[in-house]
Amino acid sequence: MHWHAYQWTGPGAERANEAHRRPTSPEFPTSTLPPMRTGDWLLKPAPRMAASFEHVASAVAWMSEEYGKARTALLLPEWIPVEERLEAARDLLPRGVDVQWGEWLHGGRFVTIGVICCPNRHVPHPCPARRRAS
Repeated sequence: MHWHAYQWTGPGAERANEAHRRPTSPEFPTSTLPPMRTGDWLLKPAPRMAASFEHVASAVAWMSEEYGKARTALLLPEWIPVEERLEAARDLLPRGVDVQWGEWLHGGRFVTIGVICCPNRHVPHPCPARRRAS
């Protein structure tokens, strides 16, 4: 197993456009919006991946770094401390469970930070890195 990282920051209201967030939509491949199901990130074009990882520690470090970038812009106080988030990610990712965090930011913006397991136990999508290499 390995992991692919994805990140999206944009106007939170755009998340209501669920059609563009579903793989059945013709707009899905070109939409920058995060998908409704975490595993469907794997259907996005390979350049949408922020990174790929062979080791959980590297994936968790990436999540920590990305969260750190957004942390000062959080709209609400942190209800789940970052240390708990990271501990959960270290536990879940090697067991094949995707980890995705979403937080509201000031100015009506929203950030999504996710690490998706590949292969994925919930969706049969091919590895986007291998698709790119083919």
